[in-house]
Amino acid sequence: MGESSQGVTVVALLADPDAPTEVAQRIAKDLPDRLANAFDGQREFSVEVVSEPFTAGTEDLSALTRRLVDRASEENWDVVVALTDLPLHAGRRKLAADLSHEHGLALLSLPSLGGLRFHRRARRAVERAVLSLVDGRPADAPEPRRPRPLRPLAGRFAGVRSGPVDDEETADRRYVVSGPGGYLRVLGGMVRANRPWRLIPGLSKALAAALASGAIATVNSTVWNLAIALDTTRLVIATIGSMALMIGWLIVDAHLWDRATGDSPQARTRAALYNASTVLTLSIGVLVCYVGLLIINLLWALFIINGEVFASMTKSPLHAAEYWTLAWFVASVATVGGALGSGLESDEAIRAAAYSKREQERRRMLEDEDD
Repeated sequence: MGESSQGVTVVALLADPDAPTEVAQRIAKDLPDRLANAFDGQREFSVEVVSEPFTAGTEDLSALTRRLVDRASEENWDVVVALTDLPLHAGRRKLAADLSHEHGLALLSLPSLGGLRFHRRARRAVERAVLSLVDGRPADAPEPRRPRPLRPLAGRFAGVRSGPVDDEETADRRYVVSGPGGYLRVLGGMVRANRPWRLIPGLSKALAAALASGAIATVNSTVWNLAIALDTTRLVIATIGSMALMIGWLIVDAHLWDRATGDSPQARTRAALYNASTVLTLSIGVLVCYVGLLIINLLWALFIINGEVFASMTKSPLHAAEYWTLAWFVASVATVGGALGSGLESDEAIRAAAYSKREQERRRMLEDEDD
């Protein structure tokens, strides 16, 4: 790996569609300057972002690396950093990064970065990967010198360590995530890659149904009597039950549940990760919707309910506690109504919550390109 003939080191950020492409575009804005500063301005860098589904159809590391090497050979790239949001596996461990200094190639699995400080970690990981690959073989050296360690992955964060690489593999340095903490780290990264905040606009029809249900329930005297008769434990159970119903209905209606495609431990682990990330993503989205419904219902109750009418119907005075209890109970009732409304949503609206859906779309993209 050396400099291009123009004296500029060309770095390609090859990213899967959706979240990896957004990450790559954000990193590319200041990556050339950061890389040049690492060489005290004595080396110039150019960064290109290429968005294409390079992982579609396979999660085998050897096959992925060969695909990346073939893809890089078609272009005038000096260094290639491939970014994917898939949780890749290296044996029984989850892959964080593979580096091949011979081919100037790095493969980064973004979920291994975790869900916190995601963009900062991604930028540092990409930067260190490029520096390691560039430092592995200077332009005027016949043999590669020992590459510098990828510190943001190997030394700074718990649960990530160097992993073994077989002699027949293209990669010469590997970093893996291990242990229960590593599993949670990857799961958090997958939820972050799912971008649960994008689920809320996609549930517009469900929210409309929930708001309508809540508005009607708020002025129903039967609901008033039920609300003031419930204690906190039952209100909490109603909250959990209504949210679970909404999440379960979304999963069933949109076919978001992933099934293992084989009997291997990797296939079962992958399916478990996919499903866990889907449930957590939907839980975050539904929880935000629930809190919004609670606030709206509380404001609606404050505006519409008359204290004397309420007291005559329930034999209980209307105070702040009654307003809060009613809004809380109505939010649960409205969430059940929203679950029925979610059946009107298209798969496109909530596909971002499921890795399997995105993977299927990427395979279709590859098939369309082949055609």
